[in-house]
Parts: sequence; structure tokens; C-alpha cells
Amino acid sequence: METISNSEHDATSVKSYNQYSNHNMRRPVVKQEIVDFMRHEQKQLTGFLGEMEQFAHDENVPIIPHETVVYFQFLLSALQPKSILEVGTAIGFSALLMAQSAPKATVTTIERNPEMAELARENFKQYDLAEQITLIEGDAIDVLSGLPDTYDFAFMDSAKSKYIVFLPEILNRLSVGGSVVIDDVFQGGDVAKPIADVKRNQRGIYRGLHKLFAATLNNPNLTATLVPLGDGILMIRKDAEDVDLG
Repeated sequence: METISNSEHDATSVKSYNQYSNHNMRRPVVKQEIVDFMRHEQKQLTGFLGEMEQFAHDENVPIIPHETVVYFQFLLSALQPKSILEVGTAIGFSALLMAQSAPKATVTTIERNPEMAELARENFKQYDLAEQITLIEGDAIDVLSGLPDTYDFAFMDSAKSKYIVFLPEILNRLSVGGSVVIDDVFQGGDVAKPIADVKRNQRGIYRGLHKLFAATLNNPNLTATLVPLGDGILMIRKDAEDVDLG
């Protein structure tokens, strides 16, 4: 079987994606030796997911790092959600991972980059044999407002400054007791600095993330926690039907 990295189209798509990707998330926020330990000592992926993970590393495509992969496998195996919503498909790696970890779930994933969406479709056609995954191409804010379904798990890995914009729409469609996981919220440690010490082209992301923290970490209708995996994840549990983010 031809592996994911052999297509000229794939390489072109990845090059385009990398042109606009945020490389801040690649800076570890815990000791490098601990990061290396977590990435190499925990169970490695095999099969098509292992191939996709290697392809992403070789081509510099930002996917969730291996320590987050293992955590997702544990979390989703424990929760076994029935309906999953994802914002930010990229090559489809995390959608396929979630589908494998929760085999009874449906996964709806949103991607605005047409080249990434096309590549993800190819991967879903080849690897989503149970047809769990539905890909919707478009801007998340437009797509989310039109979704009729209710979800019990959501994952956001997209434009970091827009997390606070997308979150109200996601919470409106999340069942009480459902969870949201938001990736890359530490920005290589920048969020802990004064804004004057952050590069100017990163300050929009900085402001958006701090609005996200202000809206969630002490919200009486949410249970929220920050977890230092990868570039940091924010985990949120919806505890009430109506959630005011301020």
C-alpha cells in the first residue's frame, strides 16, 4: 500500500499550509528531557496512524505531539463519547485518532484550508473504513452556527486567537457534562509573559488566549484545567445548560 508521504499533491499541500503555520507551539514548555521521555517511552503508534504521524513530522505539519496522542487515547477510551466535534482538521490525523479511540462515535470535523481539506478527504477515504468522520469545509464561525447537532466532546486546534470566538458556539452545541479540549494554549510560554515581551506579530494570539482564560478558568458554570502537554491544553467541562463567558 502506498504510504501517505508519496504523493506530490501531499507535499504541495503541506508546503502551502506551512507557509502560514504558527511555529510558536513547537517550543516545549516543560523540560526538554521530560518531553523526550514522554514522546519516546510511551506506546508508539502503528499502522496508518503511525505513518501519518511520521509524515507530519517529516513535512513539518503541526499535529498533536505524541504525549498528547497518548493522553487522547486514554481520555477518549475512558469517556467513550458518542458525538465528537473538531475545529481544525489539517491532514485528518486527530480526527482518525479520535475515531479509533471511540469506535462508536461520529466525528464532525471543520477545516477552512482547501488544500488541507482535500488531503484530509483522501486520508478519510483510505483509513476511515467505518465511515465515522464527516468533513465540512469552511470557516468555523460560519459552519458552527449552522450545525444542528449536539455533541458530548469537542476538540479545537485551529486559529489560536479565534478560540474565544468559536467557544460560545461550541458550548451552545455541547451537552451538559460534555468536554472541550483546546490545544496549544501556552504559545511556547508566551502567555506567562507581559505583553510587552511578546513579539508584535504574536500579540493578537496572546490577547485572544488571555480572553479565553478569563472567560473559562474561574467560570462558575464550567470546570476548567490547564494541562502542560505539548504546548499546553485547556480542558473544559460544561456544568450547566447556560454558560455566560462574559
